[in-house]
Amino acid sequence: MTALLMASALALDWLLGEPRRWHPLVGFGRLAAWLERRIHAPDRWRGVLAVALLTLPPTWLASELAALPDVWGAAFSTGFSTAFSILALYFALGHKSLHDHVRPIAVALRRGDETAARAATARIVSRDAEALEIAPAACESVLENGSDGVFGALFWFLVAGAPGAILYRLANTLDATWGYKTPRYLEFGWAAANLDDMLNIVPARLTALTYAILGHTRQALDCWREQAPAWDSPNAGPVMAAGAGALGIRLGGRARYQGEWHERPVLGVGNPPEAADIERALALVRHGVLLWLAVIGAGAAAWAWLQTSPPDWDRLLNFLWENLLA
Repeated sequence: MTALLMASALALDWLLGEPRRWHPLVGFGRLAAWLERRIHAPDRWRGVLAVALLTLPPTWLASELAALPDVWGAAFSTGFSTAFSILALYFALGHKSLHDHVRPIAVALRRGDETAARAATARIVSRDAEALEIAPAACESVLENGSDGVFGALFWFLVAGAPGAILYRLANTLDATWGYKTPRYLEFGWAAANLDDMLNIVPARLTALTYAILGHTRQALDCWREQAPAWDSPNAGPVMAAGAGALGIRLGGRARYQGEWHERPVLGVGNPPEAADIERALALVRHGVLLWLAVIGAGAAAWAWLQTSPPDWDRLLNFLWENLLA
């Protein structure tokens, strides 16, 4: 059932894309800005309070709606809960929007319009537009947002259903808003940044493994092991190192943020990416989604078969002992 819900939400996301109006996350962002204006202080506990006020009530409400009591009839309750779960994951996903924001960069580069490509890249990264390397910045964004906007939401939906996907997406949004190491957010944003890090520990590494499986596997695993520990983010490092190694491109290096140059570790191997590599990075995310659906679907089918036709474990263990272990 979970695999079907995930496939339905992914299909809805691919068909409709990101809502242009009335997106719940836009409203959530405005609510976060309103709350920040009223309780902000350079204090970690203020930040903890803000994160709790913004994430716990929606997560509780989602858990209630996803398991609607059988008040108006079993069919209605089941249908409502199913529809709510699909919509919750749909709003948490950013698969199609990732393509919609990044693909124009590759198109502009192919036609030689660097100005348009730079402007499109500046809309999705936080570094200074006039100093960024366009194709590397776009590839980094694809690989990292593939984890944050796609696989992380799928993982938490698989683990905890609609409440898990919603909590994950809200935490991710708060980290993108408050999780900066600036004088204003260093203390206040500590809770948002650490909650996002904790929620991404497992899905980020599953994403890195997915990238490795679908690309140059040994090379990706080597880059992950050797390069990721030097990256400043404990979750983005494995994702981008494995993704760069899988694609055979070089990422990282020098970048300018708010007028200051930062020397970042080099990730991956080979040459810096070009326009075609942006499309390859997007394909890596798409193929990863299909792989996850296939694995989850196969696992669900195997579990259902075991429940209906449980094997004779004693006979199986005896066979293994007599033929393989003895």
